[in-house]
Amino acid sequence: MTNDTWGTVRDELIKAVGKNNFVTWIEPLRLIGLDGGIARFEAPTKFMRDWVSRNFAEQIRAHLARTGKAVERIEFLVAASRPAPVPLAQIAERPARRRPMPAVVRGADEAELPGAPLDSRFTFDNFVVGKPNELAHAAARRVAEGGPTTFNPLFLYGGVGLGKTHLMHAIAHELRTRRPDLRVLYLSAEQFMYRFIQALREKQVMDFKEMFRAVDVLMVDDVQFIAGKDSTQEEFFHTFNALVDQNKQIVISADRAPGEIKDLEERIKSRLQCGLVVDLHPTDYELRLGILQQKAEAYRAQHGNVRMANGILEFLAHRISTNVRVLEGALTRLFAFASLVGREITMDLAQDCLADILRASERKITIEEIQRKVAEHYNIRLSDMIGPKRVRTIARPRQIAMYLAKNMTTRSLPEIGRRFGGRDHTTIMHGVRKIEELKGSDNQLAEDLNLLRRLLEA
Repeated sequence: MTNDTWGTVRDELIKAVGKNNFVTWIEPLRLIGLDGGIARFEAPTKFMRDWVSRNFAEQIRAHLARTGKAVERIEFLVAASRPAPVPLAQIAERPARRRPMPAVVRGADEAELPGAPLDSRFTFDNFVVGKPNELAHAAARRVAEGGPTTFNPLFLYGGVGLGKTHLMHAIAHELRTRRPDLRVLYLSAEQFMYRFIQALREKQVMDFKEMFRAVDVLMVDDVQFIAGKDSTQEEFFHTFNALVDQNKQIVISADRAPGEIKDLEERIKSRLQCGLVVDLHPTDYELRLGILQQKAEAYRAQHGNVRMANGILEFLAHRISTNVRVLEGALTRLFAFASLVGREITMDLAQDCLADILRASERKITIEEIQRKVAEHYNIRLSDMIGPKRVRTIARPRQIAMYLAKNMTTRSLPEIGRRFGGRDHTTIMHGVRKIEELKGSDNQLAEDLNLLRRLLEA
């Protein structure tokens, strides 16, 4: 077999296993010989050797056989331990010896990938930038340039549908374009845990360590998932330290700041906080409208013009304010419905078609949102808001947040107390009464309350 033949087989394998699988598992392999019906490949690590052998060997064998070569078995060797290679020019001249067929291994569709697949839609070009996410976007762009950064790790946090995963995928896409030489690994914290448990079960922990410490950029989504899982946290901690010591970039995302993740080890919180921690704030009206306008333009470019009455996008941006995914889904539903029935998208059609979404998206202010907004207004840390400090510069904003939580949510006093660091409901009652007393005599406090209410109701 010649290198040209293997090149042809590789092209077919890209289609069979997918680009992500191919780049991660097949591309690093090196054909070193075909002798007696056995095709031998060199893998860079034991972990990769074992994984490819279990999950891709049969597909590789089948594609090689389709070229007319007598290939009955595949062997994978680790680079450091392989025998001297057989010259390619001599391979085709040797007669094939009949050997028993190996047991069929699992196909690629059953294989556990080393990282999660990337969504082609989640690029920087498709990310709408506004005030709530401009810092996160700028930081992600800097990491995606592939050069050294002044912060490591980059920690992105925020609620559902605010763009954390979009930025993570965008970084990975950009790095693969700009720096194809870098080994970029993106996966969820759940996948990290699954692979670690599998390595423990199969007694391949050293291979697991070797694989994760060999990456140039490690990206872990939803890191809050490992909280409370001691063994996984231990391995994550050591992986984190090993990569930072090698000046390898780490990007982490979570649904809250490191200090607010319950049951996450303090040493991990400390490591995560040593880089750049960026909050993706809830979207404002202008950003939501920009997202809808971009999506509408993309739809028109692909499907042609669609008849839409004035004010529809503005109506959606105002009414659906908590989740960008729901917002985009609502517009997609409108376009699909209008296309099927051949009608203009009017306000009446939008309200009828999206009745369930509009009901579910009625503004529901959360205690966490109140705490964050008050902390931002008074320039204090969110951790101090729910912490034990009692100095006036922290205690007064805390009482204001308690007052707003009592008056702007349906939560009970005991539940509000739990959200404020486990305080007793009587403490909440005292804070609420104090603000009620002061707002009549303290004009500045009254103005602050009015401003905060408007911001929360926007």
